[in-house]
Amino acid sequence: MTNNPAGANRRVVKDAVAVPGTGRPVNTAEARIPDAAAGVPSAVPAPASAPDPGDVEVHVGTDAAYTGEEAERAQLRRPLRNISEVRHFFRTNTTPIYFIGATPFNLLGLDRWVRNFSYITYYDGWDGGHPRVFSPRYKPFVEFDSGEAINNWLLLNAEVRAHMTTNVPHGERPKVAMVFFDEETERICRELGYDLILPSATLRNQLDSKIETTKLGNEAGAYSVPNVLTTADTYAQLNAEAKKENLGTDLVVQTPYGDSGKTTFFIAAEEDWNRHKHDIIGEELKIMKRINNTPVAVEAVITSSGVVVGPFLTELAGFAELTPYKGGWCGNEMTPDVLTADQRTRARELVRRMGEGLRKRGYRGFFEVDVLVDLDTDDVWLGELNPRISGASAITNVTAGAYADVPLFLFHLLEYLDVEFDLDVAEINERWEELSGADEWSQMVIKETADITEYITHSPLTGQYYLDQYGTLTYKRAALDWHPLQNGNEVFFLRIYGAGEYRWKGADLGVLVTKNPLQTKAGGPNALSIRAKHFIDSIRAMYAGVPVAAEDPSPALGGPGAKGD
Repeated sequence: MTNNPAGANRRVVKDAVAVPGTGRPVNTAEARIPDAAAGVPSAVPAPASAPDPGDVEVHVGTDAAYTGEEAERAQLRRPLRNISEVRHFFRTNTTPIYFIGATPFNLLGLDRWVRNFSYITYYDGWDGGHPRVFSPRYKPFVEFDSGEAINNWLLLNAEVRAHMTTNVPHGERPKVAMVFFDEETERICRELGYDLILPSATLRNQLDSKIETTKLGNEAGAYSVPNVLTTADTYAQLNAEAKKENLGTDLVVQTPYGDSGKTTFFIAAEEDWNRHKHDIIGEELKIMKRINNTPVAVEAVITSSGVVVGPFLTELAGFAELTPYKGGWCGNEMTPDVLTADQRTRARELVRRMGEGLRKRGYRGFFEVDVLVDLDTDDVWLGELNPRISGASAITNVTAGAYADVPLFLFHLLEYLDVEFDLDVAEINERWEELSGADEWSQMVIKETADITEYITHSPLTGQYYLDQYGTLTYKRAALDWHPLQNGNEVFFLRIYGAGEYRWKGADLGVLVTKNPLQTKAGGPNALSIRAKHFIDSIRAMYAGVPVAAEDPSPALGGPGAKGD
């Protein structure tokens, strides 16, 4: 997830399109001129100021964002004891809260629930049209090599600093959440007077290791697929270590850091070893028995009242129509039959135990766990840990359970805001488990898969689309997020790269959210459904560009938006 292929071996972490791409920023007023003659919609110049809230989409779900000054007189001053009081607290919140990142994708829509919650982003898919999204007007070319780098750049940007310090209530400090940050981010926030409402970078870096995750899971009773933690410099040594734990010879080998699609190796013969040994030798290894499994993603929040566990989502990974990276994460979907009732109960307990183990390490707040369900034995195993907001967050926050109570991330905010609460977490988890099969949502990250480097001249608009009477995916209207989607004939597309920017192999073009299931088992293993492929082809057809000449100072190539760590 870097802008430089040479950085492929550096640590990367899970996220959904929260790492900048390499599109060379240009003057948007010059680059985003509609071409009516071409008959293709293109982005338009950003307005001088955001539209009045009265002119944008507002309804029951959004009015928390626009609650007036009376909110300051209505705050509860005693501990919050139930969900109704939690909703009231966030509806009347006076503390400015910012989500900062390349895009607002991960937490888009939370401004419907939380007053004074907004987004600061590098890419603005609405071209200034979203009332809660702020993006600097002037963005000179910077070769970012990580998500941390872009977030630090945004924090230091003069326009952003001016925006974040405007109309801050007396005695309040702006709160900041993000996916990627480091010690430098923490230093910047301390100097500027912002509260970074996340566990420390030091603790997160420690927990990012797959080796550390396995050890923590063993301590907490959340066990991984049978494995051994060791090192190996030869194929014979690898097999010898595996034999000690009766793992067989068909093995899965992981190194501590990196995207799971790029640092997980399947080794069943010496030729497999020879192909990957340069990435394995000298590393601490997790050697696992290979199982036939279904990977499931689940997010949770460690609070002072207990561990709140979210819904279970399957993953989209390695589909050539979506990503050029073999095994690379490219989306999630939630359907009623993701797990059986018994599997959900056991998986929920595994995640709860993992949360309690993290609490003992000093961690609190949001995290994500990949759970592996063995299709042959029905065992439920710990896969990977992501101590952060993840790509699954976008769906987690719009489920039926979220609307019955509050979105999962609001429990994280409770932990980091100045409020006392005493909630019955066991009751919340029980209710969410009962509602887990009541909704369907899917998302897919659409990357450029062709071996090209192009200057984008036309791109699809961010907003709501629908399948018309001819089956054509057609732009319907501007929209702030995907919450209003009602059925499988509608989708929401969040554009990332638009006119005036560059696309190349591996670049994130955008994210499509729908209430359709995207995978099918008809005729064999999981594959993308016919409708999913139609959506992908339709979005790609809305992009047009011109090749970048070899002598043109084109951006460095790389691939943002990986989920795995």
